[in-house]
Amino acid sequence: MNDMTAPNQDLAEKPAENPAPKLTIKDFTSDQEVRWCPGCGDYAILKCMQRTLPELGATRENTVFVSGIGCSSRFPYYMDTYGFHTIHGRAPAVATGVKLANPELDVWLITGDGDGLSIGGNHLMHVLRRDVDMNILLFNNKIYGLTKGQYSPTSDPGTKAPSTPQGSIDPTLNPIAFALGSGARFAARTVDTALKHMPGVFTRAHGFKGASFVEILQNCIVYNDATWADVTSKSVAADKQLLLENGQPMIFGAERNKGIRFNAKTFALEVITIGEDGITEDDVLVHDETNLQLARMLAELGGEPHEPMAMGVLYAEPAEITYADAVNAQVDEYKGKRSLRDMIYSGQTWEVS
Repeated sequence: MNDMTAPNQDLAEKPAENPAPKLTIKDFTSDQEVRWCPGCGDYAILKCMQRTLPELGATRENTVFVSGIGCSSRFPYYMDTYGFHTIHGRAPAVATGVKLANPELDVWLITGDGDGLSIGGNHLMHVLRRDVDMNILLFNNKIYGLTKGQYSPTSDPGTKAPSTPQGSIDPTLNPIAFALGSGARFAARTVDTALKHMPGVFTRAHGFKGASFVEILQNCIVYNDATWADVTSKSVAADKQLLLENGQPMIFGAERNKGIRFNAKTFALEVITIGEDGITEDDVLVHDETNLQLARMLAELGGEPHEPMAMGVLYAEPAEITYADAVNAQVDEYKGKRSLRDMIYSGQTWEVS
């Protein structure tokens, strides 16, 4: 006789599988000794990233950090994830290849003002205009740190360094303006010591579908110490930082009585004081992070001593389709229809005898 004692055994409910344990900062911390100068702003950025990734639900096997050359580019060594330490300025090209090969990966590109805007300016421009789905963090300390203090594209005019002993005569490059001019659809700014602000910016960048560009004001304690002090010092931060929030008026200042207004005559943003000359909160401009022209003006804000620098998300307007999606759609369209040889020899070809 057949055993009929448990006819529904196969249909019985299976015990629930134990959910994967939530990862912590330790899970994203590698066993490598962190080798930055004591007091370097990179330490704070690293810890912030290691703390933020678990909150994003990231996994080590699905996360990749790609870097070029420079102090910032040691980052992949200190993350217990996949990583590539590539060559000077070419990290965007390698990161693009990683994303196209496996679009499911979370790709983070780590670069500096020299690596990304000088040696790698061309590559960074193209990864932004292509809108490759990755998160780009540019550490901006306005100097070359690893190669002992040469001036960089973001250095202030007059910067005296081994390569400019009489002072730099170059105008300063604005990373956010560069990114927006290159076609970036997400641009944000934060500070290495802003441990409450930085995670939110990282979270927004990670959630953006496309290339997200984040400038991090970072201090090089050895070769360019206190270069951002006039913006980041506790004594002036409230008056020199405009913390943006989408849909909210652009109010700042230690007494929360200053704001940003659009001047139609000069076609520029200007600082106003609420309560003076009949100015009210209604006169303050409301932030719209989907407005590209506004983002471009906010990127330039801070050029005058009385102006604050815009912090947070300046611009976020995703495209309907990302670069990786478009590339893979094209591959799928011709898969099995044309050989590589047929594609190479199609169109204009010549036979040389």
